[in-house]
Amino acid sequence: MANTAIEYASEYLRRNGLEGKILNNNGYKSFITTIGKGDKTLILNGHLDVVSGKESQFDPKEADGKIIGRGSADMKGGCAAMMQAMIELKDKDLKSKIMMQLVPDEEIGGMHGTAYLIEQGFLGDFVICTEPTNLQISIQSKGIIRMDIKSYGVSAHGSRPWEGENAILKAIDNYSKILKLPIINVGSDFYEKSSINLAKISGGDIYNRVPDKSTIGLDIRYVPHLNPEEIIDEIKKVVDGEVQVKIIEHGVNIKATNPYIRQLKESIIHIMPKEPIKLAAQHGGSDTRFFAAKGIPAIEFGPKGDFWHGDREYVETGSINQLKNILIDFARKF
Repeated sequence: MANTAIEYASEYLRRNGLEGKILNNNGYKSFITTIGKGDKTLILNGHLDVVSGKESQFDPKEADGKIIGRGSADMKGGCAAMMQAMIELKDKDLKSKIMMQLVPDEEIGGMHGTAYLIEQGFLGDFVICTEPTNLQISIQSKGIIRMDIKSYGVSAHGSRPWEGENAILKAIDNYSKILKLPIINVGSDFYEKSSINLAKISGGDIYNRVPDKSTIGLDIRYVPHLNPEEIIDEIKKVVDGEVQVKIIEHGVNIKATNPYIRQLKESIIHIMPKEPIKLAAQHGGSDTRFFAAKGIPAIEFGPKGDFWHGDREYVETGSINQLKNILIDFARKF
């Protein structure tokens, strides 16, 4: 379905005088177009895939200044604003290049879309990903560590558990120790602390035997100024078992004093002089993390809406137009 959306967007842009190209990576299609000239490049990035939903959610409704339906906020509203901004900017005398990237797979990891485009050299100096942020500038998002911890015990008859060592109980004890680690409880201006989701647990096979093996799977979202390797080292020190790291992904941590952030604030004030400017942070990740890992400042800044990934997802139509106008103002001054 995302490939169909990419093709639709490409054709819509072509009909409106904006040429681009579709790149195919392992069956996943992304769209790239670039306008302007100059030494610097602003990237506008958005995904056209959505999470699953009820059949009725794919029949969008418009009411009370909202578009209601799956993907309206996350993030086709933001993509629509980018596309229209590019159409209106294409004939302007721009001081820098503006590149728009439409990708197909952010909701399942982004490896075939944004990560691939970065590998192919589609890079820039600053990135705006128009994920829904209620027109707040999101300058931080947590990093990700996913790990399995294997705990080992001693088998015994289920009627005499004191003769064995229960590996499931050891796994739970390991989890409790990790929660208490000082490094896990370090916060920041935006976050109280890192979060840990006990996502998976396995162990035991029959009722009448003490389990001698157990595995827990943890999804750790760490405060982005922390070093993930230090977190892993601290975990290894306290657990009784084998730590197997599955994924380490960098967070996003852009300074509020970044000159592009200041410039974006000026554009917001110009378009919405009565709207208070807010800086924000995200608990979840987005494709901005791939740019951040390359040292490229990348933020999330998108339209107003709510309930994304939920049954009542919506985007405010007026905010899509506001976002478009802010992007145009920012791009012309970039």
